[in-house]
Amino acid sequence: MKKKTGQKAVTRGIVIVMMVVAMVFYYYYLSNKEKAREEADPKITAVQEVLMRDLTNNYPNTPKEVIRYYSELTKCFYNEEYTAEEMDLLANKALELYDDELIANKEYGEYIIDLRSDVEYFKEQNLVVSSYAVSASTDVVIFAQGGEDYAKLRCTYVLKQGAARKDLEEVFLLRKDEKGHWRILGWKPAEDE
Repeated sequence: MKKKTGQKAVTRGIVIVMMVVAMVFYYYYLSNKEKAREEADPKITAVQEVLMRDLTNNYPNTPKEVIRYYSELTKCFYNEEYTAEEMDLLANKALELYDDELIANKEYGEYIIDLRSDVEYFKEQNLVVSSYAVSASTDVVIFAQGGEDYAKLRCTYVLKQGAARKDLEEVFLLRKDEKGHWRILGWKPAEDE
């Protein structure tokens, strides 16, 4: 009788040890699987994400979508870390949203210098664009003037400096180009309207 009890205890011990070993191997397997997945699928930054959008084949359909994408670019300019090359790519993406008349107002070199100066000012002041809110679709005013279609809408940007918060409301004017794309013609602070 004692022999059977001893054998049962040994058998149970072996089973428990085998279960513990199996659990350790399973944990090791899951840990390495997750590491392999992270290495195979690197994180895409916010800058890379907005730069991946192909505006030639995937241009925003509505004035609201144009301002939403422009605001994502704006958040990248003022909030994210990026290389000088990525800065130029972001600037060019913004230019793709601008109306030709707006682009003609400033030479490219001057545009880049002004943009870098604005970004540097924000960083020196520890200002970030924490969020934005584009007008509801029902608040977008679309009108025709001189045979051209225009759209007017608002976007509120929330700027944060430490714990301080400031809302900045901008009024955007867009014009439809010959391809039917809405392009940013200009913007100004809402209080100036």
